[in-house]
Amino acid sequence: MSNERVYNYTFSSIYKNYVNKVERKDKPVEQLDALLKWLTELNDNELAEYKQNNATLREFFEAAPMNPRRKEIKGVVCGVRVEDIEDPLMQEIRYMDKIVDELARGKNFENIFR
Repeated sequence: MSNERVYNYTFSSIYKNYVNKVERKDKPVEQLDALLKWLTELNDNELAEYKQNNATLREFFEAAPMNPRRKEIKGVVCGVRVEDIEDPLMQEIRYMDKIVDELARGKNFENIFR
C-alpha cells in the first residue's frame, strides 16, 4: 500500500477503527481519547471536531500541535520500528498506532504517556 493512500484516509475513519479495537479489548474509549489528546495536544472540542469531519490524516497531522515527548515512543508496528521510519508523516501515524496498540494490549495506561 502506498503512503499517499494512507495519508488520504480520514482521521474519523481511523478513529472508528481505534474505538472498535479498544472496545474489543474492554478498554474505555475515554482512555483512547486521553492518549490522542496527549499525542496531539488537542483539547476535547478540537478532537471531537476531527472525529466528525473529513480531514485526512495528512491534514490532521499538519494542523495538530504534537507533543514533543512522542519521540520517546519506541517499538514495532506492522513489522517496522517506529523510531526508524524516515518519512515524518508516516512516523506520526505510526506513533499514534503504537500507543493505541499498547492500550489495546493492556499496557499500564499511565506508562503509555511516557
